[in-house]
Order: sequence, then structure tokens, then C-alpha cells
Amino acid sequence: MNFISTIRMTIKNLLARKGRSFLTMLGIVIGVAGVIIIISLGAGAQSLVLGQVNKLGTNLLSVQPGKSDTSGPPAQAFGVVITSLVNSDAEALRNPSQVPHAIAINAIVRGTVTVTWQNKTIDTNFLGTDSGYEDGVEFTMREGQFMDKASIDSGANVVVLGSTVADLLFRDSGVNPVGQVIKVKSSANSNSKNVSLGVPLRVTGVISPRGSAFFQDQDDQVFLPLSIGQWQLLGIHHLQMIGVKVDSSSNIERTIEDITRVLKQRHHILNIDDIDFTVRNQATAVVILTTITNALSLFLTSMTVIALIVGGIGILNIMLVTVAERTREIGLRKAVGATNKEIMKQFLMEAGTLTSIGGIIGIIAGIIISYLMAMLMQYIGYDWNFVISPLSVALAIGVSILTGIIFGLYPSFKASRLNPIDALRYE
Repeated sequence: MNFISTIRMTIKNLLARKGRSFLTMLGIVIGVAGVIIIISLGAGAQSLVLGQVNKLGTNLLSVQPGKSDTSGPPAQAFGVVITSLVNSDAEALRNPSQVPHAIAINAIVRGTVTVTWQNKTIDTNFLGTDSGYEDGVEFTMREGQFMDKASIDSGANVVVLGSTVADLLFRDSGVNPVGQVIKVKSSANSNSKNVSLGVPLRVTGVISPRGSAFFQDQDDQVFLPLSIGQWQLLGIHHLQMIGVKVDSSSNIERTIEDITRVLKQRHHILNIDDIDFTVRNQATAVVILTTITNALSLFLTSMTVIALIVGGIGILNIMLVTVAERTREIGLRKAVGATNKEIMKQFLMEAGTLTSIGGIIGIIAGIIISYLMAMLMQYIGYDWNFVISPLSVALAIGVSILTGIIFGLYPSFKASRLNPIDALRYE
């Protein structure tokens, strides 16, 4: 029997048992689709991380209070209040003779506030900063201008709005936000006399939409002078972060060493175990998040292997049943001259055809589902790319065919070894 005849017979036998063939393929379809989807989601997640980093800038450093090891966040990330960074630390880092490759330094405090304009009230985030913020972070103004150095240094009652805040407060009124006076208040500083009344601030500008960065909406916040954020809203005298912009990505490591040296001197730290601050760059965040996504993808991929094994066992079971059902047919074919090799080839091809068709359906289903999930993430607002790796498709095809061969080998071998006389007598 030639190859074409074997294929025709294989297809005929599979079509004769449509329901059984479909259920047998189902495990392969699920497993292969799972491989495609998981690899695609992993690639999409990594594109999201890289996009967030590129949006913020690859030459940015953050100095945070509290010590951490290389794999974990500083203690303040867990809600512990650490006051080891102060305004004078930021001023010291601005000294070009100490940190020559830093082109912008900005001190930062953050919190939540209630913002009121006329009869409208919203809850949002605030960022208190100094004159280095405009040089250290890339953004454009939609209206007006950012706080000038004199206003920030003097702690003037001024504020810049993110686009979301500006739209929520002023869009329906038809009033230009620039020049309007809003009130902000925070319950974080319960001892402040301004808590109940709110701090009046004049709007100097509105920042153009920037989207999300590391899952934080950059537009749903207001920007105000550091002193107002520290003393009037939070009632603190320390910093929550110092942002550093480096002149070139190639000078990142050198700048980290300079910052560490300066702050160790200022904080009188002699022992490395006593360090009370953490310097992090965006590359570190990429490495950590990429490691997490890779580990998660590997774990989920291993789960899909279980589906493939289940599908393979289903093929093994069905092929054994098929051999038993077609024992007389096998005996008849052997009686008219079919060799063991031809019998084995036929049943092995049936198993391979089942897994190949299941693999193709799984690939198509996986691509469609991956595309729909990417569209959903983009609709939500994430910079999520639809990525289908040729390697994942090749892997899925290879695994499906290999599954058919491995789990179809024993039934095929068993069929080829049947004694034709015994097979013809089989009832």
C-alpha cells in the first residue's frame, strides 16, 4: 500500500468515528492553544514593562529611604515610615562636583488629597516637588506653564493639574483652568489647621495626557511645591524619594556610586550594613519584572503540558480501543499480504493525523484568543502588544506531532504484531 492510499484510509477511518475523533483531539487542542496563549501573554507583558520604562526614561534613578537587598523593595514599600532622606540630601546631590553626570535632581513627596473647585469635589493624588522636576521628567504642557523656580522655592500657593483632574473639574464648565483657585486638603496631617478648610492654590497650567506608567495613572494627580506637600498636607520634614536624571545610560552605574558615596558621607555611614537608603534604576525594574513574567510563563506552560499528556493518554486509549475493534480487519489485511510495517504505519499515521489536526486547531484558537486578549488590554488602556512568536508556533506543532508519535507507537506496534489467524477468529 502506497503513502497516498494510507492517507486516504486514515482519513476514512477517522471520519467514520467523528465524535470519538473530536473528543480525542480536544486535549491536544487545549494544550497547544494554551502554549500559544501563554507565550503570547508573556511577550505582551514584557512589551508592557519595556513600554512603561521607555515612557519614564531609561536614564532615570530613584533614591528611596530605607535599605533593601538587590531583589526586594525598600522597607517603606511595605508601609514602614522611614525618614532618612531630607531636603538637604537632594541639595547635596545637585553639586556637580559630587555627582557630575546628574543633569536633574528633584525631591518628591506623595499623598492623596481632596480637591475642590466651586461645587465640584474629587479625590486624587498629589506630588509635591521642587524645581528639578521639570528638567528631570519628560512632559508637555496642554495649557499654561509648570510652576517656575521662584514659586517652588518660595512655597507659593500654586498648582499644576494632570489632564484627568482638569477635565473632571473644568470640562463641563467651559472655564479655562489656568488662573482658577482650587482648594486641596489631606487627612494625612490631622494636626494641620488647613485640614478642614483646605489649602487654596492657583492653577498655573495643565499637563498634556501621559497615560499610565507602572500601573499608575500619571494624569490623575496634581503637582504642587514641595514645602506645601511636606508641611501643610503631610506634616512631615523628610522626603519620600529623590529622582535623578543621568546624562547618559552609560553613566548609570557611575552615578549610582557617586550618589551612594555622597549620602554615606552625609549620613555618617561607615558600615555597609547601616545604609539607610536605596538607589534603583529602571533597568533593575526591567530585570525584576522580566524575571517574574518569565517564571510565571514557565509555570503556566508546564501546566499546559499536563493537558497535552492528558490528550496523549486519550489518544493511547482510543487507539487501543480502535485496534481491538478492527482486529478482524487487521487479520484480513495481513492475510492478503499486508506487512507488519504497513499495519504499524497505518495506525501510527492515524494517531499522528489526530494530533496534527488538533495541533492546527489549537494554534488557530490560541492565536485568536491571544489577539482578543491583547485587544482587551489595549482597550483598558495598557500598551500591550499582540505578539505571536514563530518559536511558539513551531513548538506547538512539534509537541503535537511528538505526542501523536509517542502515544500512538504502542497501539500501532500491538496492531502490527497480531497473528492473522487469531485476528480472523476474533469476535
